[in-house]
Amino acid sequence: MTETTRVLVVDDETGIRDFISLGLRHEGFEVETAADGHAGLRAVDDFKPHLVIVDLMMPRLDGWEMCKAIAGDRSRGVIILSARDETGDRIQGLELGADDYLVKPFDFGELLARIRAVLRRRNPSLARVVRAGDLSIDTATREVTAGDRLLSLSAREFDLLLYLAVNADQVLPRQRILDEVWGFNFFGDENNVEVYVRYLRQKLDDVDHQRIQTVRGVGYRLHAVAPSVRED
Repeated sequence: MTETTRVLVVDDETGIRDFISLGLRHEGFEVETAADGHAGLRAVDDFKPHLVIVDLMMPRLDGWEMCKAIAGDRSRGVIILSARDETGDRIQGLELGADDYLVKPFDFGELLARIRAVLRRRNPSLARVVRAGDLSIDTATREVTAGDRLLSLSAREFDLLLYLAVNADQVLPRQRILDEVWGFNFFGDENNVEVYVRYLRQKLDDVDHQRIQTVRGVGYRLHAVAPSVRED
C-alpha cells in the first residue's frame, strides 16, 4: 500500500479547521488539526506531516513563530492561510520559509491546487506516479489524468482506481478488491465494488468497458492499453 499524505491544519477558528479537514479527508489526505502554535508544534513532532497549513493570527504562539520553528525541515511544505493581505505580510511569510500564502476568504479548490503544487516541489520522494496505459495516478497529490483529461475522483474512487492500476492486466476477484480497498473490517458486500466500478467507468468515459473489463463470475481487470477512439 502507498503512504498516505499527511496534512496538519493549524488555525484558531474551528470553522476553518473543520472546513479544510473535511475537504482534504474527502480527497484522501490524512489530516490532523491544532488550534494554536504550541499545539501545532506538538502535532508536527507527533504527526510528522508532509505539509502544514498555518494561520498567522493565533493565541499563545502565532503563525510567524511557528513558521520560524519548523523552517529547518526543507522536506515539509508550509502554506500560510491568513486574513492579512498586505504585500509585506506575504513577503515576510515567504522569507520565513513558507512555500505559499493564501488570503482568507479562499476557495477550497484553489487551496487544494496549491497544496498539490507544494507537495510536488517540496517532497518529490513522497511522489509516486502509477501509470497504466494513458492513465497517470500521482499518489502524493492524488491527481489522476486519463490522456490529457484531469479527472475529479472521490477518495474511494481514487483508491479503487489506484488498486486496479497497480495490478493492471491482472484479474482481481471482487472479494479481494473489497478487502484491499475497503478494508477487512468493512461489513458491506461485493455490490459496493460494482457500484464504484460503474462510477469509474462513467468518469473515464469507458462506455464499452474497454478499460475496466468485467471477468464474468470472477471480478475485474484494468486493461493497461489506452482505449481506441470510437467513431460514431
